[in-house]
Amino acid sequence: MVTPELSPEDTDRIIQMAWEDRTPFEAIKFQFGYSESQVIALMRQELKRSSFNLWRKRVNSGVSTKHLKKRSPDINRFKCNLQRAITGNKISKR
Repeated sequence: MVTPELSPEDTDRIIQMAWEDRTPFEAIKFQFGYSESQVIALMRQELKRSSFNLWRKRVNSGVSTKHLKKRSPDINRFKCNLQRAITGNKISKR
């Protein structure tokens, strides 16, 4: 599995997006080219073991909507309309 090279800022942003319940893996794939399995591998590599376990438990608990299929069809965006634009974020510059 080939993973795109990431800057430290991109790595931090992927981790931040992965922690957010409402940011789907598809948004990470769209923005950074990382699939769900690559995000999991990155999280395993970058987080402490206990933090990774907490994250995986949360993602698999049903509370999280980390997959577009689990979301309401009424939600068709990656971020809240009220959220401030994030500098360096490719999606917010559209």
